[in-house]
Amino acid sequence: MCTQMRPSIYGDITKVDTTGASMDTARQDKLPRAGVEASETMMKTDLARVNKYKALICKVASANQIDPAIIGAIMSRETRGGSGLVNGWGDHGNGFGLMQVDKNSHTPVGTWDSEEHLTQATKILTDFIKQIQKNFRTWTKEQQLKGGISAYNGGPGNVKTYDGMDIGTTGNDYANDVVARAQWLKRNGYY
Repeated sequence: MCTQMRPSIYGDITKVDTTGASMDTARQDKLPRAGVEASETMMKTDLARVNKYKALICKVASANQIDPAIIGAIMSRETRGGSGLVNGWGDHGNGFGLMQVDKNSHTPVGTWDSEEHLTQATKILTDFIKQIQKNFRTWTKEQQLKGGISAYNGGPGNVKTYDGMDIGTTGNDYANDVVARAQWLKRNGYY
């Protein structure tokens, strides 16, 4: 449990609709079906690795007023809690750290598993959420939150409609998978 948490200003992750992982994503773990159950299974697999960083996750989440479950879920999705990294790098040497800051778009800071890295990546995420809020003013906070999560992978320009926001993201399911993982974390001690 995160103590002394400042409440999220970006919406309630438990109220975001989600279809979960695509079959392409589920196949990473040789799962027989896609969906929320697949996302939850992958999050459970990564939980011990993600939990190694729980104190940092809670600190960064509180400082940025975002739900810590979202940070943990992105760590799971991007690097399987760090297990998918080689010397702190993933994505063929283009993504840095637990949350995969793209070196082609940003200058990574800190070490791959540091508070500085998590802060930078979380700031990138919250900036994308704010951009989606501006682009889609009529969406609910929860819809904007989901759009920002999708933008973290595909960029804000990729988010054109609510139902189609994941088209063009890795696995065509990025926000749906991350949301399902975050909801599982939320039910299992990330609050």
